[in-house]
Amino acid sequence: MNIAKMMKQAQQMQGKMQKVQAELAEQEVETSAAGGKIVVKATCSGDITSIKIDPQVIDPEDSEILEDMILAGVNQAIGEGRKVMEAEMGKITGGLGGMPGLM
Repeated sequence: MNIAKMMKQAQQMQGKMQKVQAELAEQEVETSAAGGKIVVKATCSGDITSIKIDPQVIDPEDSEILEDMILAGVNQAIGEGRKVMEAEMGKITGGLGGMPGLM
């Protein structure tokens, strides 16, 4: 086992991961909730970039339903972004994501 070679490979992997993470921080996913009445865009790093709400679902008498729909949309967008991030990181690490310091 060549330790120097392993260290070099680990450094290369870390560099690739940093590059992909930076790219994914810019990449957006879009999800919808409530039958498309709520549309949420988020980066793959989990930042919400926009929320669109169909005016038909805005009921001043029942804000709890709207709040629940927005929460569902936000959670879906963040979850979708995480899936993309995990898939891209998995391509680099070859399934070694559980190793400390790799993610």
